[in-house]
Amino acid sequence: MSGDLAYLGLAEAAELIRAKKLSPVEYVTALLARIERDDAKYNTFIALTPERAMTAARAAEAEIAAGRWRGPFHGVPYALKDIIDVEGVATTAHSKILMGNTARRNAVVTERLEAAGGVLLGKLSTHEFAIGGPSFDLPWPPARNPWSRDHFCGGSSSGSGTGGSIRNPASMCGITGMKATYGRVSRRGVARSRSPSTISGR
Repeated sequence: MSGDLAYLGLAEAAELIRAKKLSPVEYVTALLARIERDDAKYNTFIALTPERAMTAARAAEAEIAAGRWRGPFHGVPYALKDIIDVEGVATTAHSKILMGNTARRNAVVTERLEAAGGVLLGKLSTHEFAIGGPSFDLPWPPARNPWSRDHFCGGSSSGSGTGGSIRNPASMCGITGMKATYGRVSRRGVARSRSPSTISGR
């Protein structure tokens, strides 16, 4: 498929994958290459999970080819704000306090995304513990606005739209954001729902 796959809308990508006109493996490969090429300018990702992503993309492609389409998120790549637990992956909340804090199980939202057949690309930058604003004295630099590094990208998700932090980053980065009803999805496994002193060793 020609063109820049990074600019596909979610609904368009999902339909192309369902119709077998877009390979999840091709899609993930293109996005990982773009992240590798451009992310040093924007500091979007705290951690990439390329091996996990490719394994999930191949599995999704095989299931869809066999007629076992799970629904509109099947084979679609996504990334998680780094306050959301993914089993076996560090949840740092963008803080030196939690460096090396590996999640023992998935958050509920992660479980739902995996059950829907989503493909995790990695963990995204946030304001420390998803509060306050960007900091310049943390182990990872703050994320930058994709349209101009001199502009704020919104918080606390630092440009991505997750949890309660959707409308602000969306408006700051020129995209559409729809905030879900509070409590619609469980916050179990989300670092912000606990104090920093109770997170380590989950």
